[in-house]
Amino acid sequence: MSEPLEVSPSSSPQIPVALTPGRPLAVFDIDGVLADVRHRLHHLEASPQRWERFFQAADRDPVLVEGADRLRAALADHDVIYLTGRPERTRRLTERWFARHDLPTGPLVMREDDDYRPARYLKRDVLRRLSEHREIISVLDDDPSVVHVLAADGWPVELATWLPHSSTLRSAQERQGRT
Repeated sequence: MSEPLEVSPSSSPQIPVALTPGRPLAVFDIDGVLADVRHRLHHLEASPQRWERFFQAADRDPVLVEGADRLRAALADHDVIYLTGRPERTRRLTERWFARHDLPTGPLVMREDDDYRPARYLKRDVLRRLSEHREIISVLDDDPSVVHVLAADGWPVELATWLPHSSTLRSAQERQGRT
């Protein structure tokens, strides 16, 4: 039987987790792992950057087959949670995107709208809190700096390599803490 668990320190995103006793947790990033963001990067290459247009175009992201296949395989033996740097205000758009591509719609942990920490620190914080309640068996992310920090902390993390990580996205994630 599942029951919700909420862990929410004031400076971090809420973590709703559906519990299934005995099942370990697999953590999946979205952009660059499940969603192909390349069609919307031009919004970040513009001057000034058009952040809202970048996020609102996420509903048109093609699904990345390799990531979706990995997600479906993980569901056989693990509970899956999405951990993304997308802002909370894009939750409905993101959940509709999952449904449109026949992917589970959650649990989904998103960045608070006013949190601009680099993705590597945001995700490390969330994983630390999740691990207080669940065994984390795998983390899949496309950001090399996230993978580096998580691996250094001893997390079972893998770099998703099926979509080359863009320097534009890297800047957005690391210097501006936006995605």
